[in-house]
Amino acid sequence: NVARRDFASVTLTNGKLLVVGGYSGAAVLATSETYDPATNTWTATTGAMATARRFHTATRRPDGKVLVTGGETTGGTLLASAELFDPATGLWSATAAPMATARKLHTATLLMDGRIVVAGGEGGSGSLASAEIYDSASNSFAATGAMATARSGHFAWRLVDGRIGVIAGRSGATFLASAEVFTASAGTW
Repeated sequence: NVARRDFASVTLTNGKLLVVGGYSGAAVLATSETYDPATNTWTATTGAMATARRFHTATRRPDGKVLVTGGETTGGTLLASAELFDPATGLWSATAAPMATARKLHTATLLMDGRIVVAGGEGGSGSLASAEIYDSASNSFAATGAMATARSGHFAWRLVDGRIGVIAGRSGATFLASAEVFTASAGTW
């Protein structure tokens, strides 16, 4: 329903696709909508995020709610805030606390135990090596070990054994070919 780029998207437990935030060409967006492949239709969600954002992440928690982290808002202000989308109500709520570090172009990857690892991205002084873990039970973030290489615009995924892998991206103006693996039990990369 709204033209957008630089948005985040995630598949909901009902098979619909949630598209959230982004940039319309004129403004950073706080709106979201869902796509239903069964009916081939888009529907605006009931509520909007408290903060318009782009270059953020969207990750589905095991309970079906979606965690949206960081990004950039109007005027290029970096965000440490995070919000939760409840598909049952179509409404948004803030997490109990923001992330420790404002970041955009980062990754957020679901661990097998339901926590979410937020890694890297760009901060106020360039690419970040820092990482944080979101815990659904406390609805808050805690710092964890930093990557060996600061990186933004990278790709992350959960390995079969439960660890998190990250590859490529860039560090400042340097494009990366390196990869790292995160072990949550040790908090190390």
